[in-house]
Amino acid sequence: MRIFVTGATGVVGRRLVPLLLSRGHSVTATAHRPRPRRQRTGATIVAVDLFDVKALERAVAGHDAIINLATHMPSPVWRMLFRSAWRLNDRIRREGSANVVDAALRGGVATLVQESFALTYPDRGDRWIDEATPLEPIDYNHTVLDAERSVERFTGSGRTGVALRFAAFYGPDAMQLRSYIRTLRMGWAALPGGPERYVSSVSHDDAAAAVVACLNVPAGAYTVVDDEPVRRDVYFASLAERLGVKRPRFLPAWTTPLFGCVGEAMARSLRLSNRKLRTATDWAPMLPSVRDGWPVTLAQMKDI
Repeated sequence: MRIFVTGATGVVGRRLVPLLLSRGHSVTATAHRPRPRRQRTGATIVAVDLFDVKALERAVAGHDAIINLATHMPSPVWRMLFRSAWRLNDRIRREGSANVVDAALRGGVATLVQESFALTYPDRGDRWIDEATPLEPIDYNHTVLDAERSVERFTGSGRTGVALRFAAFYGPDAMQLRSYIRTLRMGWAALPGGPERYVSSVSHDDAAAAVVACLNVPAGAYTVVDDEPVRRDVYFASLAERLGVKRPRFLPAWTTPLFGCVGEAMARSLRLSNRKLRTATDWAPMLPSVRDGWPVTLAQMKDI
């Protein structure tokens, strides 16, 4: 297939492009460059603005599929607590995703894979959550619905639109993981919410592999998560053990509102199921749980 990838330099995108190439696909990837060039890996790199529909149309013409991973995460981590820090990400989800769909429809693209966000599912305590559970985003991630509506519009045209609802990412280049490590060494778990609440995760590498697997699935939404969501006490205790530090204390419940709407989302108990994805594809996470993932991830990290 000829595949157009946005967000190719992100934590998932930079893992995805080599995977696609290794499977014989022809890849065009977006980057901030003055003119097209070809990577040593074999991907063609083009400069294109997601808010310039005409330029997008020219760039995607002749491709079989588009994988839209474009996002803008606030950095450093503490900026995520401020609603204003998410404005560009909101625009990418709302306008950028709509523009990608418009360009894809005009360019004859048959398949669209759109990044979405599983932390928009509602808190269900100990109960399993799957794609039949309606999303309940809050203010800072409400534009996830805009991105998924663009996917539905693409599917409504007779094409195949896929929304991948990624669980919480982790990997050696995850800035939030470094924040967790710093706070664990101070004796605290960095996430709001009690130790009994569930965290659902997926490694960057497994997320990229899931994208490849979803190039041929039926239209719809798929939750991308590992096999074993864990309670917060297990999540942080297993990481602390690997770091050689004590089990952390958890923030009291009264602190959650201090984190604003982002804290409200982070405090949700999300026990997510990957059954639909596992049934539709041959994908299986190489790291079935963070218990397996921490030693692999920490071994790849420097200066921790």
